[in-house]
Amino acid sequence: MVETALPTSLKLTPRLELQLARRLQGQQREDHWHGRLPVLLLDRCWLQLQEVPVERLAAHLPPDCTAAAPELAAFRHWCRQGLSPEAAEAHCWQEFGQEACGLALKRHWQAQERGHGGWTLTTYLDFLSRYRRCFAAAGPRPLPLLVMARIGSGEPHRLLWLVAPGTLDAAHLPPD
Repeated sequence: MVETALPTSLKLTPRLELQLARRLQGQQREDHWHGRLPVLLLDRCWLQLQEVPVERLAAHLPPDCTAAAPELAAFRHWCRQGLSPEAAEAHCWQEFGQEACGLALKRHWQAQERGHGGWTLTTYLDFLSRYRRCFAAAGPRPLPLLVMARIGSGEPHRLLWLVAPGTLDAAHLPPD
């Protein structure tokens, strides 16, 4: 989900380029991590750029956490322990009940059908960790730009890190 080269498919208007430059400049004045730091969301269909404080990102763009349901996590655990899928399912039914397991699986598949652009709980938590590390490191602080997937396209959202207007630079990113 993280890209380190400006995609050639990402065409920005001069107005959007100016907005990005101004927001990047403002973010560079920040000297410590806090919840009001900006995250930029780009809607390519409408060519709109929105700034969301990092503390409101999960409310604005909820990550899909259906895969983290305890019932599904337990199923994966039992499979990793060498049980067959049928035996793992039986363990989960015994621990959580058949109805709860079925509901967790149904919610997970519904979320897959609706699509979430790859914006899962794990992806969201990794993003927060990386953004926080950017403020602990010396040098320019990359500004996150989440290029939203087109609705119904099945493509993932793309997370870009801007370090200068119109450029991305992996050198300024902390490692994963």
